[in-house]
Amino acid sequence: MPKTFTNNLLLVFFLFPPLLYAQGTASRQAWIRGTLVDEKKVPIPFTTVELHRMADSVLVTGVVANESGVFAIQTKPGRYYLKVSAVSYREKLTPAINLDEQDKQLGSLVLVASAKRLDEVVVRGEKSQMELALDKRIFNVGKDLANAGGTASDILKNIPSVAVDGDGNVSLRGSNSVRILIDGKPSGLVSFKGGSGLQQLQGSMIERVEVITNPSARYEAEGMGGVINIVLKKERKEGFNGSFDVITGYPTNFGAAANINYRRRNLNFFVNYTASFRNTPGRSSLYQEVYSNDTTFVYRQNSTSSLKGQNNNARAGIDYYFNPKSILTASYTWRLSKGKRFSDIQYLDYKVNTNNVLQSITSRTQDETETEPNSEYVVSYKKTFAREGHELTADVRYLDNWEKSDQFFAQKTALPDGNPSSIPSTLQRAINDETEKQLLVQVDYVKPFAKDGKLESGLRISSRNMTNNYSVTQQNADNTWTPLPGLTNDFLYVEKINALYGIVGNKVRKFSYQMGLRAEWTDVTTTLKQTNDVNPRSYANLFPSVHATYDLPRQHALQISYSRRVRRPQYNDLSPFMTFSDNRNFFSGNPDLNPEFTNAFEVGHIKYVEKGSMSSSVYYRHTTGKIIRIRRVDELGNSTTRPENLATEDSYGAEFTGSYALYKWWKLDGSVNFFRAVTNGGNLDASYQSDTYSWYTRLMSRFTILKSLDFQLRGNYEAPQKTPQGTRQAIATLDLSMSKDVLHNNGTLVLNVIDVFNSRRYRSITEGANFYTESSSQGRLRQLNLTFNYRLHQAKKKTKEPGEGEF
Repeated sequence: MPKTFTNNLLLVFFLFPPLLYAQGTASRQAWIRGTLVDEKKVPIPFTTVELHRMADSVLVTGVVANESGVFAIQTKPGRYYLKVSAVSYREKLTPAINLDEQDKQLGSLVLVASAKRLDEVVVRGEKSQMELALDKRIFNVGKDLANAGGTASDILKNIPSVAVDGDGNVSLRGSNSVRILIDGKPSGLVSFKGGSGLQQLQGSMIERVEVITNPSARYEAEGMGGVINIVLKKERKEGFNGSFDVITGYPTNFGAAANINYRRRNLNFFVNYTASFRNTPGRSSLYQEVYSNDTTFVYRQNSTSSLKGQNNNARAGIDYYFNPKSILTASYTWRLSKGKRFSDIQYLDYKVNTNNVLQSITSRTQDETETEPNSEYVVSYKKTFAREGHELTADVRYLDNWEKSDQFFAQKTALPDGNPSSIPSTLQRAINDETEKQLLVQVDYVKPFAKDGKLESGLRISSRNMTNNYSVTQQNADNTWTPLPGLTNDFLYVEKINALYGIVGNKVRKFSYQMGLRAEWTDVTTTLKQTNDVNPRSYANLFPSVHATYDLPRQHALQISYSRRVRRPQYNDLSPFMTFSDNRNFFSGNPDLNPEFTNAFEVGHIKYVEKGSMSSSVYYRHTTGKIIRIRRVDELGNSTTRPENLATEDSYGAEFTGSYALYKWWKLDGSVNFFRAVTNGGNLDASYQSDTYSWYTRLMSRFTILKSLDFQLRGNYEAPQKTPQGTRQAIATLDLSMSKDVLHNNGTLVLNVIDVFNSRRYRSITEGANFYTESSSQGRLRQLNLTFNYRLHQAKKKTKEPGEGEF
């Protein structure tokens, strides 16, 4: 093992010793369960429930109720009482609870509204930044100070196991096949642009991010690496309340956000609105050698870019309570993005087989204007029945998205001394119009049986039509425009996916299991109208899932899971149109691409200790038809990169995530992931092979220096990684943040510096039989943000002690 890797490994374990501490408890355990409701029997979500010993009032443990007000606490037999704290409600203390080895069901606990003003309420606890469950991890992003003023893409960059590259593409545990959902459903924010569309969503709209690495059959089978669910903010408190953000930063980052809620009896109104203007500078470089017979052609490329973007996002809706157990919700989301991109690329060509004697300098500029108006309509219904866990939900949504891009490219070549070259200058124009219309219907039903059993079933119907009208023309000497051959066409994408699933689960003493099966029918047709190229795909697949959990002594729990997943080629994967901003490096989709399938296995473990919690997992994934982008270079040095199906990939890994409070004023949380990936692309080329060992880690340290002044350090490191065509280099970044409460704790100022050392650069080496390429790109430079948050009728919440997460 290399010395540097060994030293880094030792450093990680020196940073993480608190996470490895464990404190024993008695082996006999029982559960205390209940539901929190208000005086109108409406569930009160996300409320702190503390368990105290009756004899001396010592705090034993605590949990946060889920969104339905349901909580469950596991502990050893004894005499206890519960203390329940919630904003705008009186603190509730229960009578003594005598707990033997049998579970205790408390039923509904009613909280009484407080007569005090909301801004005088002291919240005794709240959800911690990271909550651990055996099937997923929940990240309450508002607790991470460095997220203030950022976008959804910025937030994902700092979620453990998640990586975001320079183009905004999201990967999970090294897999770039990730299903990204908004509020549990598909969204127009991740359609045309994939995960990169999240760069237009203001982070202040986000409540939490859920990472599900091995989903059950209730989720879409799409996404080899798993599911990332982004939950947007929506309050349901009685009365009028909200929060407001104002953002300023350098490079230019101006923004404002409002999250407003009004609840009166059976009606609840909610509105989220964000507006932002950003100027995002970027830079990149490339060095390439091309070998032809005994001749080597060399060129260097440097580019700078500036993207000025104006984004508006508005989301409004209404909840109507027919009764406390029956809710109808309707909402509308509107997004308008306008961007102006200017890039300047310089190509330096060198004479053949000389000591880097410059031959010519070519400059190419891109001037793009882009407009994206998108709409989303949603109607959903939720019905809960008398028995806890018995519920029916139905959801209908319609997406109507559109994008128009108008680009001008000017190119000229000069000799090294600055005199004009004999190569004529060119002016080209690319127009790209894209539309998307999608209708989605989903129904889910959950029926408990026996004591702990549960049956789930559901259906999903999805229909999506997308179009792309693309044309490239070039200006002639007489100022007329001529279409370039092969670069004008209309691409149509029609997709229909229907699904049914069923799940059965039960618990026998300390053993819980869940088995599910999902059936999906897929019908995809792509058409190039001008050339009448039609490519239909139709297939049916079964996707089983199995999850088994065993409660071990001393507050340990173990889970084993299996699921089968798919990555279907999406619109951008199949579209044959090539990017045209770089005249020597072209990127496109592949109309002949096939889906890839993965069998995923995982063993997970959770341990709660007095001052923290830790989860660990080992996993294995076997993938067939692995989709990877392959770069090819012709004899002139022009490259094309498009996705291809490789034969197989086998990946193995171990991941550790945890949080720990060293002191009341100093808290740590972090993660580390070690993995090996073996990729076989021998079906395309014997050289497309890789066997890589790599790892990445994230550590956050937060200090409370004064009573209302917090200071935070956050570091990320991704080790080098081999690919079938070369290597990706290491990335190390550091972020700094400070926050200060003002205006009698109704407001908070947050100052953060993202990427302190300007080190978030994506570097790679790509090699082929006839070429060698080194590239480096930095899509966003160091960012300084100052954010002011003001809360109207919302109390500032303290950070909950680690270890008080949900079971």
